[in-house]
Amino acid sequence: MKNYKSIPTLLLVVALLASCSGKNDKKGNKMNDEVPLVQVQSVFAENVDETSEYTATVEAFKTNYITSNSGNRIKRILVDVGSRVGAGQTLVILDNVTSVNQESAIAGQRASVANQGASLASQEAALKTEEINLARQKKDLDRAKELVRIGGGTQQAVDQLQAAYDAAQESLKARKRALEASRSSLQASQSSLGASQRSMQTVQENTVLRSPISGVVSARNYDPGDLPGGPILTIQQLNPLKVVVNVNEEEFPKIKVGMSVSVNFDVVPGETFTGTVNLIHPQVDQATRTFKVEVTLGNGGGKISTGMFARVKFNYGTENHIVVPDRAVVKMQGAGIRYVYVYDENGTVRYVEVKLGKRLGDRYEILSGLSNGDKVVVAGQSRLTDGAKVKLQEKQEAKEE
Repeated sequence: MKNYKSIPTLLLVVALLASCSGKNDKKGNKMNDEVPLVQVQSVFAENVDETSEYTATVEAFKTNYITSNSGNRIKRILVDVGSRVGAGQTLVILDNVTSVNQESAIAGQRASVANQGASLASQEAALKTEEINLARQKKDLDRAKELVRIGGGTQQAVDQLQAAYDAAQESLKARKRALEASRSSLQASQSSLGASQRSMQTVQENTVLRSPISGVVSARNYDPGDLPGGPILTIQQLNPLKVVVNVNEEEFPKIKVGMSVSVNFDVVPGETFTGTVNLIHPQVDQATRTFKVEVTLGNGGGKISTGMFARVKFNYGTENHIVVPDRAVVKMQGAGIRYVYVYDENGTVRYVEVKLGKRLGDRYEILSGLSNGDKVVVAGQSRLTDGAKVKLQEKQEAKEE
């Protein structure tokens, strides 16, 4: 037997569902068709400080590793970690077993060069004497020939003078050849002496190690008696100091050598130090799209040291750009795109992609995408699409009126 009592109950449920689906708001609009309410705000351009901030680690302005290629043992180390040294100061002395022999050999070479020089000077003097004698013999020969021509002399005298003159000429030629050989020998001896002296100097440079810079000893790796296999000492120049910053490539045209830079340190709160751009690396790293900038700064009277964490701020002046509340900027999910909705007078909104600049507290600098006086949506974006019809909140509508 069928149960007809359940039919009225079913009809009642259907009626209630139909009633809910057609429910209107107080203004007679169906809730599903409700126009989104939004808040908008006009945006304008203003002068914005163009700055960028990077982090870096403080480094010594120069670092030098004191080492030797001689392979000799350490005889003495004259400084220790923390010692302040000057340029040219002797730091390390190594054993030099060949030094005495080299000095003796060089002394012998110097004596030989001196003797050769004296001999060459004597040969040159003798050559000049022979040249004078040859000139006199030539005059005697010419005079004898003239006497024979005028009948006042004999051919025998002429022949004797001619033979003596020819012999003197050959002797002079031989002396000149000997002089040139002596000169060549002296030059070779001088070159050999120079090579020996350079070799001795190299030995001295590798056994008496000096600091090429003024600075502080930051590391000592060996003791006397050790046979060093690497740097014996590390010398660092700590005034000035430097920080090397990896700067974004779009700022490459803005940074110039000599420009001032602000530097702050967490360990020195409330104090700002001024640095100077000292070097700009000309090549952009293709992997990071950055380039290196070297900034030098004083050590702040000893307040700053190597290894400290630094915040480096570059200031490029001011630019006149649109500024918007951060509430107006929406990030597209899954992408790095930022956009805003701009309210038009016809009551619709349009999607506008923007390029952000600096964050200014609760506002953003806009580099492109907006114009002066645009009205951007600052609340109610979640239900918006490009070209959507919107309604301004009543309080804001009154303000607009």
